[in-house]
Amino acid sequence: MRILTIWRTLLGVDKTVVEDVDLDLVAGVFVASVRLTRSMRNRCGSCQKRCPRYDEGAGRRRWRGLNFGSTRVFLEADAPRVSCREHGVIVAAVPWARHQAGHTHHFDSQVAWLATQTSKAAVTVLMRIAWRTVGAIITRVWADTEELHDPFAGLTRIGIDEVSYKRGRKFLTVVVDHDSGRLVWAAPGQDKATLGTFFDALGAERSALITHVSADGAAWIASVVAARCPNAVRCADPFHVVKWATEAPDEVRKAAWTEARKQARLNESRTVGRPAHDAPARPHSEHAKLMMNSRYALWKNPENLTEKQQIKLAWVVHTNPALGRAYYLKEGLRLVFKLPRDEAAEALDKWVGWARRSRIPSFVKLQRSIVKHRAAILASIEHGLSNGRIESMNTKIRLLTRIAFGLKSPDALIALAMLSLGGHKPALPGRD
Repeated sequence: MRILTIWRTLLGVDKTVVEDVDLDLVAGVFVASVRLTRSMRNRCGSCQKRCPRYDEGAGRRRWRGLNFGSTRVFLEADAPRVSCREHGVIVAAVPWARHQAGHTHHFDSQVAWLATQTSKAAVTVLMRIAWRTVGAIITRVWADTEELHDPFAGLTRIGIDEVSYKRGRKFLTVVVDHDSGRLVWAAPGQDKATLGTFFDALGAERSALITHVSADGAAWIASVVAARCPNAVRCADPFHVVKWATEAPDEVRKAAWTEARKQARLNESRTVGRPAHDAPARPHSEHAKLMMNSRYALWKNPENLTEKQQIKLAWVVHTNPALGRAYYLKEGLRLVFKLPRDEAAEALDKWVGWARRSRIPSFVKLQRSIVKHRAAILASIEHGLSNGRIESMNTKIRLLTRIAFGLKSPDALIALAMLSLGGHKPALPGRD
């Protein structure tokens, strides 16, 4: 085998002539001087079309390649400019690297694979690059991957949600395919305009093919879905509906705790420091303490309560009837989602009447929301659709957010999420 063929194989380059190699043992750097074959010369760096040569550009430049063991590898070549009719004066394309990239294709592929598999510390130390460089690499790798694969192919049932990625109420709007479980689309923002860009990218024809959309009760999602894909059945996520019902008793519990503390201040003498061993009992303070510690007994499902929590729940129901009613209202709404569609519709109407007559402000307010979203709630029961997949996806994105801490822009985080969760993970160089 010819020695130049061996060098091309080791360097991972094609349509390239290796002119010379140099090894600096002191610096631990290997430099390969290369040039393009005749068929690859004078091509636009953006569209790859053959163009007339413009000038020599900035002279020779280097591209970082995959290491040879512990030795860093660079490819060095001329970087002339060409005059493209479409893109103007632009640096000529090279077959071993992307346009405006300082790393070879194989280097980018390995970094992208590592970023989806391991911690950022491992990536930066192993590849000897800064973390922001990783962000630039995964962004351009995803851009190429997106051109090869259509993320919107076969979409019929989708879930929409938002996930926080940074302090200061910075959110990503994400769209997930219910059938495949993959992340389809993500963009920074949490409003109608952001979600509108997804349907713009999807197009009117494909939007008409969407049959089901699951989401929480956010009005901005409902209004965009109704306008852009009117044929879709909108399903309210049962998890969020039950969450509303779980938060409502907590408001009642906080009010009862506040009242118990107020009674303790009014009816019990207080002294500085810890009470004496033989001090009289302070029933109001003890009541307030028990009420404060009843939170999990009211939150948890009955089948998951410990024996101690069951006793505490019985005490709450006995001492505070309003809080007891709030607990049973919460459980009543949760049980609606376990019924068949026809029975659930009747049970939901009865629950609304019960909540309306309960005289508990938080549940009177909640039943208005339930009435507003009644059709979507019953649709989720009928079709068995929830945002479970989307919540799972959000958890994975939050993990990626921690890994991606320090990336320059949300675009790099989105690229990392799409490479990791979009169904088209990057492969290591030399692997199929």
